[in-house]
Amino acid sequence: MKSFFITCASLGLLFVALPASAIDRGDIQRGEDKAAACLACHSADAVANNPEWPRLHGQHADYLVRALRDYKSGKRTDPVMQMQVEDLTLQDKRDIASWFAAQNGQLYTPRKD
Repeated sequence: MKSFFITCASLGLLFVALPASAIDRGDIQRGEDKAAACLACHSADAVANNPEWPRLHGQHADYLVRALRDYKSGKRTDPVMQMQVEDLTLQDKRDIASWFAAQNGQLYTPRKD
């Protein structure tokens, strides 16, 4: 039992010792898979199917994470977007945002807000 607690404490310290960027940063590879639904409207070639829909490729990832968070909270309203973000976790948002940002060489570094 004692070794179990030591192991848990060690893992906890390891988690705390990791830099925030290793924990918070989105994963571009996972983001590409998760962004598949976004491409139906926002397009794979960065040209939206409707001129009123924003171009997401190369957009700053922190902006995209905030926008997705705002759609989920209702701060931004759009019935289609609110339905799309309904089941996204924070990590999903970071991954998707990282993939879109990487399309123009941007990398996601989380803001402390």
